[in-house]
Amino acid sequence: MIKNMNVSSKLGLGFGILIILVILLGIISIQKMSSVNDQSTVISENWMPSLKVIEEINTATSDFRIAQYDHILSQTPEGMQKAEKDLADTLSTINESREVYEKLISSDEEKSLYIEFSKQFEHYLEINKELIVVSRENKTEEARKIMGKTKKEFGDFSATLLKLVQINVDGGAKANTIGNEIYANAKILLISIMMICVVLSLLIALFITKSITGSLKSVQDGMNSFFAYLNRESSSVKLIDLNCKDEFGMMAKVVNDNIAKTEKSIEDDRKVIDETIAVLGKFEKGDLGQRLNMNVSNPSLMQLKDVLNNMASNLENNINNVLNVLEQYSNYKYLNKIDQKGLTEQLLKLANGVNTLGDSITGMLIENKTNGLTLEDSSNILLTNVDKLNVSSNEAASSLEETAAAIEEITSNIRNNTQNIAKMTTFSNGVTASASEGERLANQTTQSMDEINTQVNLINESITVIDQIAFQTNILSLNAAVEAATAGEAGRGFAVVAAEVRNLAARSAEAAKEIKTIVENATKKANQGKDIANNMISGYKDLNENISQTINLIQDIEMSSKEQLTGIEQINDAVNQLDQQTQKNAAVASQTHDVAVLTDEIAKLIVSDANAKEFAGKNEVKAKSLKATQHQKEIKKDFVQTKISKPASQTPAQKKEIESQTSKDEWESF
Repeated sequence: MIKNMNVSSKLGLGFGILIILVILLGIISIQKMSSVNDQSTVISENWMPSLKVIEEINTATSDFRIAQYDHILSQTPEGMQKAEKDLADTLSTINESREVYEKLISSDEEKSLYIEFSKQFEHYLEINKELIVVSRENKTEEARKIMGKTKKEFGDFSATLLKLVQINVDGGAKANTIGNEIYANAKILLISIMMICVVLSLLIALFITKSITGSLKSVQDGMNSFFAYLNRESSSVKLIDLNCKDEFGMMAKVVNDNIAKTEKSIEDDRKVIDETIAVLGKFEKGDLGQRLNMNVSNPSLMQLKDVLNNMASNLENNINNVLNVLEQYSNYKYLNKIDQKGLTEQLLKLANGVNTLGDSITGMLIENKTNGLTLEDSSNILLTNVDKLNVSSNEAASSLEETAAAIEEITSNIRNNTQNIAKMTTFSNGVTASASEGERLANQTTQSMDEINTQVNLINESITVIDQIAFQTNILSLNAAVEAATAGEAGRGFAVVAAEVRNLAARSAEAAKEIKTIVENATKKANQGKDIANNMISGYKDLNENISQTINLIQDIEMSSKEQLTGIEQINDAVNQLDQQTQKNAAVASQTHDVAVLTDEIAKLIVSDANAKEFAGKNEVKAKSLKATQHQKEIKKDFVQTKISKPASQTPAQKKEIESQTSKDEWESF
């Protein structure tokens, strides 16, 4: 009968007996604990509070006596009032404590002692009233005598309070002894009952355990066999052998049925897992085109199959997208990007990385093309200005060569004039006899002076041309320096060349200024010589009367001619130096042209390389705008070409005044 009982009935029977024993033990424990609690309640609610209240009364009576002494010792009304207030407060505290204690009295002996204390204390208060009256009148000695009389009454009711304390102490000790006896009896009884409960519990536990463990052992053997099969430790499964009809028997039957189903399902699952391992092995080697094809009844494995197939498809598609974009990047086509829709974590980071790479390369190409176009425009402007600088330098060199030839001719003429003047000085001793010859020589002198004036005018015109060339050369050097600064690192060498050109232009202008000063001096001297010659012609009619004056005039002409010779030689040296500087300017302009051509080739190479690649915004790239300044504007100046012809040495020149051209000095104005 017990064997066929279900497990819940067996456990209910065993635990029911234990519960009955526990209830019995609890009832007995409660009864004994209630008795102990009664004794504890007596101690805590009666004896201990009574002790506390008596102690408070005893302390308050001492404070009352101290306040009495304070009243006697006080000499002022304020001090007495304070002492009386202390007495009243202390008495109020004593009365409150007495009311509490009266409720805690529990024996006749205690009650009689309390009545005795009350009488003693009331008598003490009567004497206190007399004491206060005497103390208010400041009768200190009489008040002290009264305080001496109250000492006995104070000692009597204090002794009564101590007796009350002893009664409460004895009552608490008695209650404690009763409690200890009840506790000892209860302890022995509870231990006995507990021993009985433990023995019965062990017997019931052994019976139930043996009944349950037998069934569990059979289930365990069957499950171990099943788990060994699951763990591939065994190739077959042993079913659970249990014939009882309790829960374990029913569980064994259900488990046996499921073991058979599981065995069949595991075999199918193993086939799917083997196929999965094979496919994942190919995934590991990079073949993402493989898929799982086998179907089983296990929904988890079918879900795993679908997840793996979808994962492979997604990975294959995403990697193919990345490879396609990278292949286009390798072909210099940066227009396409990877679609990031649906991507997360590492795939999203990969797509972002490739897209960022494309954007970075596109930005770099746009910047390269922009710089190339800007450099190309700048180099074109530079080439144009350098070509103009070349033309100007060559024209300046040509003009200086012609100027040098003309000055050389003037030097020769002046030297001849000087020699002729020396001869005039020699012949002046016989001028009286040779008046007609003197008039002829004077005419020749006038003619030579006209030729000098003509040559000086030509020199002034040549100097004007040189001054204009230096002005234009300086402007072109400024343009070249600005263009070199715009070109950046590539134009650093050209900046040095442009600075050298500007220095040469400044030196040319300075030399031209010196030549102009010398020519102005020569012009003045030539005018003086011409005046003298005219005076000589007009004075030849009276030559005999004014011979001494004529000799003086000839001497003046000789001095002026020597000064002109010296001045024209200085002009010749300055023109030669200016010619050398102009030749250097031409060489610098040629070097600058080579640098500009190289810069233009580099710019075209950069633009061509950028145009060979496909990227977003390629057709919208424009050169950086160059700020419109004077050095970027075309300088249109008409260069004055002056052809200096050699003067006819024997042709009489017309008399004309030489005018200075110094009023409009263009270089100084610049």
